[in-house]
Amino acid sequence: MPTTAHELPLEMVRNQPQLAPTILRTVFGMNLPSDDRATSASEAVGDVKPTELRCDATILLDGPSGPTWGIIVESQMRFDKKKAFSWPAYLSMLRQRHKCPVTLLVFCPTETIAHACATPIEMGHPEWVLKPLTFHPGMLPPVTDTDQAVQIPELAVLSTPAHSDGPHSKAVLTSVATVIERLEDNRGALYHDYLMTHLSENARKLLEDIVKTAGYQWQSDFAKSHRAEGREEGRVEGEAKMLLLMMENRGIAVPNDIRERVMSCADTAQLERWAKRAAVIDDARDLLD
Repeated sequence: MPTTAHELPLEMVRNQPQLAPTILRTVFGMNLPSDDRATSASEAVGDVKPTELRCDATILLDGPSGPTWGIIVESQMRFDKKKAFSWPAYLSMLRQRHKCPVTLLVFCPTETIAHACATPIEMGHPEWVLKPLTFHPGMLPPVTDTDQAVQIPELAVLSTPAHSDGPHSKAVLTSVATVIERLEDNRGALYHDYLMTHLSENARKLLEDIVKTAGYQWQSDFAKSHRAEGREEGRVEGEAKMLLLMMENRGIAVPNDIRERVMSCADTAQLERWAKRAAVIDDARDLLD
């Protein structure tokens, strides 16, 4: 399951191809074909190996006679001047392959990075300048309507952290809670993790209150397994802390590398073996022998 900040927006686009054209229409006011179906295509945009170029994600709008629009989606955690050479190549190759207009959409985590990545790319030919369309979640409007959130869950999840502490916080969190409750595949777990790591402490508490008040049972497969995993992780962490406390109470100094090794262990059987050893050793380094 992708968990990095770079991969998550791309996973959202692959799970819901309609997300990319929706952002282009909503944020940038582009008049894209509205009736065409959005599909995820191959990320390889080069035609001949080994000169194949691979972008982060590709979305095609398909009409009755074939592709009507292409969207190159890139995820950027920082400004990279080398992209000034690869991005134009992605666009021109996809345009040549499918014989349709192509747009570059760049996902960025912050406004500062989005501004830097939007630097116009001078191609050298007169008046030929590529201006990347860069996007960060704060550019999305708050999704306060549950029906709208259910239509494109990724849009609701992506925009929630930017508006979870604002004037629409309760409506935004209510909508996204409803969305996550209804997801039955691994998207639910993925998006739940995204929210928990991007919401403020106050927003997380408000979300918990909303879930309790609404009477959500959290019966979807991901929610039940996630709660079970959470309980197990909490139990393992508690055993690791008790092991370290046992050695400290015996006056045994625990170096940082040993402490990190113990706290990162997810094997309860191993922790139990270490706990038995911790009761008799005099040096923390003997614990791992």
